[in-house]
Parts: sequence; C-alpha cells; structure tokens
Amino acid sequence: MRNGLTRLAEPMVRDDGGLRVATWDEALDRAAAGLRAATERNPGWGVGLFSCSKATNEMNFVAQKFMRQVLRSNNIDSCNRT
Repeated sequence: MRNGLTRLAEPMVRDDGGLRVATWDEALDRAAAGLRAATERNPGWGVGLFSCSKATNEMNFVAQKFMRQVLRSNNIDSCNRT
C-alpha cells in the first residue's frame, strides 16, 4: 500500500458520473463499444496505440496487427525509436 491507495481488484464502470463495480463481461463490452464508437466517428484516426520497447517483438507485432486489421488505424507509435 502506498499513500493509502490499493490496486483495483475488480473492474469498474462509470454510471451517472460515478464509478461502480461491474462484471468483467460488462466492462469488456463497454470498452469494445467505446473503441467501436471512436473508430466509427473518426475512421482511420479515432484510436491510437503506444507500445513499449520492453515488450517482446511478438507482442509489438500483435499490437500493430490488431490496430491495423481490427481497428483499421495506422496510429501506432512506440518508444523503440529512442
């Protein structure tokens, strides 16, 4: 425990301006709906992804493949350039 805060142990969703505990299915459905809405509202640039050089090449490959094929966006960057 640091500064009196602990990690979340279960997913939470926002309802009426506040957070409440939710099931994993509900939280993942909301996340998917948010990504879908962003990509429909702004095709090609509604979402982006930033990956880390500490991730494996395979993980970075899967991340960029997900962005390009599933979310239809080329907004991919990483700290591999530094």
